[in-house]
Formats: sequence, structure tokens, C-alpha cells
Amino acid sequence: MTQKVLLHACCAVCSAYTIKFLQNEGYKPVVYFYNPNIYPQEEHQIRLNELIEYSKKENFKLIIEQYSPSDFENISIGLEQEPEKGKRCAKCFELRLNKTAQKAKELNIEHFTTTLTISPHKTSKQIFEAGKSAADKFNLKFLSYDFKKNDGFKLTQQIAHKNNMYKQTYCGCKYSIRLTNKPLA
Repeated sequence: MTQKVLLHACCAVCSAYTIKFLQNEGYKPVVYFYNPNIYPQEEHQIRLNELIEYSKKENFKLIIEQYSPSDFENISIGLEQEPEKGKRCAKCFELRLNKTAQKAKELNIEHFTTTLTISPHKTSKQIFEAGKSAADKFNLKFLSYDFKKNDGFKLTQQIAHKNNMYKQTYCGCKYSIRLTNKPLA
């Protein structure tokens, strides 16, 4: 019997390769979309819609958490000027992975992981620390896969291109959007 894993997903692009990787490892991914950091709400909806379409195409279960930007705002107070890969990102990973672990516990899924390590713009060590801490808190197992390794990032980009997926130009939060020269709403 294939063992389920709850996969926290930030978007369809980052999910594409990670789902296939986990399936090849013998897991059945249940995808969980909880991303209160994504700004603005329209961007959150675009990423969610893309993931919904991909879930229909690839036939995987998708669980969608209600958009709650105040969750992110509450943990980022005082960290607004932090650089990418700094303390704000660590707090954001902690927030999202604690919520993922809580959902995994509710669903009786023993393992969880995240698509976040597919990005070369993220520090996997920070993500692993947040995941392991959440796993300890909920008595679960966090799968510490660095999905960008072995051409994972390249492969996910190829899958995204083949499926004509929307590719965002920033991490998601309003502090990372400033790096793109896009105006804040």
C-alpha cells in the first residue's frame, strides 16, 4: 500500500516535479495549499487557480486552506526590512509548516513535506529546521527532501513550460515583490 504524504505547495510550478518525485519514492501526495504570505490577494488567487487546474489534470487530491493574510502579517511585524532568506522567511516557513503539520495530524497522515525547497532562492536549511520543529511538535515525520538537487528546479521548469503554467516573478510576500520593481497595491 502506498503511504500518503501531505505536501505543502506554494504554487503549481513548484509542485510539478515534487509530486512526481514523491510518487517515485513510493508516496501518494495529498497537496495542501496554505500561503497567507502571498500578496496581493489577486496573486494568491492566480497561483491557487493554476494549482487547481494542475490537480485536475494530474488527478491528485488538493486541500485548500482559506486565505488569511493576517496570519502572515502577525508573524512579520518588525521584520519588514529583513532581506530575502532572513528572519522573516524563517518565520514564514515556520508558520506554513506548523499549519501543514497540524493539517497532517488532523488527516492522520504521518509524513509531510513542502515544495519550498525546489526554489534556488530559498535556503533549504531554514526550511528543514522549520519542518523538523513542526514534526516534533505534532509527533510526525518531516521529509527533508531538497527538491532542487539533481536538476529538480530545471525539471520543474520544464514541466511548467510543457503545461503552460503561470510563472510568478517573486516569492509571494509584499516584501519580496519590491525586488521586482512592481508597485505595491
